[in-house]
Amino acid sequence: MELSEAQRIVDQWITTIGVKYYGELTNTAILMEETGEVARLMARMYGEQSFKNPKDADTAKDDLADEFADVLFVLICLANQTGVDLTDALRKNLDKKTRRDATRHKNNPKLRD
Repeated sequence: MELSEAQRIVDQWITTIGVKYYGELTNTAILMEETGEVARLMARMYGEQSFKNPKDADTAKDDLADEFADVLFVLICLANQTGVDLTDALRKNLDKKTRRDATRHKNNPKLRD
């Protein structure tokens, strides 16, 4: 699925099933909440924290995928609301990073094995 298609699909879902978009500030708060849920899982799966219920580790990968999708959904909502074409934005962002970081990471001793 292309980003532009995802933007269209989310918009269609919002306007038919979701009724309407939440306000931009509400969606920003929801994005932070969903990002926190990703962080909670990452801390337990890859960090030093453990799951309160060890059985939660069994579904953690599926849960993480779902939380990533929640973040992406809300980010797409915000892009739609603010008139941002995510395909164009990502392309421009990658071009910027490529120009800016052409040698930066190759010359970083911290990134060498």
